[in-house]
Amino acid sequence: MVILRKFSPVALGFLLVIIVWQLATIFGGHQVALFPPPLKVGAALFGIIMDGSIFTHIQISLFRFFSGYLTAVIIAILLGLILGRLPKVWQVIDPIVQVLRPVSPIAWSPFIVLWFGIGNMPAIVIIFLAAFFPVLLSTVSAVRKVDKTYLRIAANFEMSQIDTLRKIVLPASFPMIANGLHMALGSAWIFLVAGEMVGAQSGLGFLIIDARNALSLDLVLASIVVIGVLGLVLDKGIHYFEAWVNKIWGGTT
Repeated sequence: MVILRKFSPVALGFLLVIIVWQLATIFGGHQVALFPPPLKVGAALFGIIMDGSIFTHIQISLFRFFSGYLTAVIIAILLGLILGRLPKVWQVIDPIVQVLRPVSPIAWSPFIVLWFGIGNMPAIVIIFLAAFFPVLLSTVSAVRKVDKTYLRIAANFEMSQIDTLRKIVLPASFPMIANGLHMALGSAWIFLVAGEMVGAQSGLGFLIIDARNALSLDLVLASIVVIGVLGLVLDKGIHYFEAWVNKIWGGTT
């Protein structure tokens, strides 16, 4: 128990996964080539770290991710702030959003590849679609739930609509918007990999496809580990960003 206390919860979680993984390879009855053990995957990961190729793929994937995600977040929040204040307009837009939202971004990939070609843009567009709707819906919902007292105070002070949105509505809505940012992050990161599998010749998703075609399943699992760790880092980054914004606006973390 003393040893366990020295581990952080994150490290303990990783250790548990590795132990279960190793036991599964021992007792699962699968060939090593079909289900590589942790040490073999670690050796593959060490190899792509030493030759530097993994850093090139990470850099490309992060560029695509932030390009699509941040663009979606900015546009979705701006639209959400406006549409949330225009309930009659939202009644017209909402059915359209509800029809488009459940469609997987990958379903649009044939058109996206035809329109944008092969390269960065297909993955960026897919990430944009994956992130846009969660942030838009959470923003509209948050704006509609803002305490009407705040809005009456803004009206009494004769604040402009832009100032009301910027100084009253956005800070009051941010806790709910943050939930949308978290959901959009996970969805966008998942579809980044899927998008790179469809219309890209580089990035972490492409690395998985390329390793699969070469039957290098240890490299496939090494790529999956990298994707998972980066996803964890991005999620922690959103938590720190949320705490920072709440601190500025006097909210709770």
